[in-house]
Amino acid sequence: MSSRQIEFVITENPPKRLDKAVSRDVPEEAALSRTRLARLIEAGSLLVDGVVVLDPKARIAEGAQISITVEEAEDSHIGPEDIPLEVIYEDDDLIVINKPAGMVVHPAPGTPSGTLVNALLHHCGEKLSGVGGVKRPGIVHRIDKETSGLLVVAKTDAAHQGLAAQFEKHTVERYYRAVCYGVPDGNDPRLRGVKGASFESGNILKLTTQLARHKHDRQRQAVLFQGGRHAVTRARIVEPFGNPGTAALIECWLETGRTHQIRVHMTHAGHSLIGDPTYGGKRKLAAKALSLAGISAVQSFPRQALHAAVLGFTHPVSGEAMRFEAPLPDDMEELIDKLRAAPA
Repeated sequence: MSSRQIEFVITENPPKRLDKAVSRDVPEEAALSRTRLARLIEAGSLLVDGVVVLDPKARIAEGAQISITVEEAEDSHIGPEDIPLEVIYEDDDLIVINKPAGMVVHPAPGTPSGTLVNALLHHCGEKLSGVGGVKRPGIVHRIDKETSGLLVVAKTDAAHQGLAAQFEKHTVERYYRAVCYGVPDGNDPRLRGVKGASFESGNILKLTTQLARHKHDRQRQAVLFQGGRHAVTRARIVEPFGNPGTAALIECWLETGRTHQIRVHMTHAGHSLIGDPTYGGKRKLAAKALSLAGISAVQSFPRQALHAAVLGFTHPVSGEAMRFEAPLPDDMEELIDKLRAAPA
């Protein structure tokens, strides 16, 4: 396997720890994250003044000569597949995709192929410089198989590290559009009595709970108020439908990003998403609640009506503020058009 040598000098006032000093001073074009650098140190790939140092916490002094041997990235065990992608933006460091409903993000035992990662390996090819020493796209967040919308994926180790840090700090802007049963209005006394639900100015519903795997169904998440992981979702009404308030187009945004978070929280609030087979179920609608076309559209909608519409973040290399929007997919547009039709 081929390798490359990276050589540089520790500059003035270095951090006391070797890994932090090296992370600070390593040339930007090396595209090595702190995590990757720590692994290289522990693997014996870093020399300080010609001597191998294995301890990331070792002391380091100004003027020390650093030499790092980096093996070229290995090919991923996941196979590339020629699957069409809707690319919203791409540069040398990252790519933003508008994922269609029905596509899994990462291969798993039940879906070993046909995933976004398979498609990206084909699309990016040799442009992937390697994440964690492997030529693979860096997945920093996911959306469910049947949820459509925007995803950002890293193409380099440095971009992966920078994006992951933003998701961890919850500084990434993420807005979703969804169609739910009922209308989550602050004037509804039932909703004001839901534990964990409150309203902010502008009739914005705020849901604050803990989330964890369901005790009896490992494919589901459950709302808790002790244990689990902290989760906050906000939602506002965009457009109500039906008579009276049978359904609504809502906008949701995340303060945290947990598995199934919007779907679980809206179900907890009594406003499950139309078409959600895991949390929503099919509700019986009154004959005059919607038009016949509207009732039929709700009952036959084949997936959760959820779309990741807006994604904003700071470019992990250039520092540029980036924001992307993806319009609603055709199936959700058609659902909304039929919900707008007046009841008979």
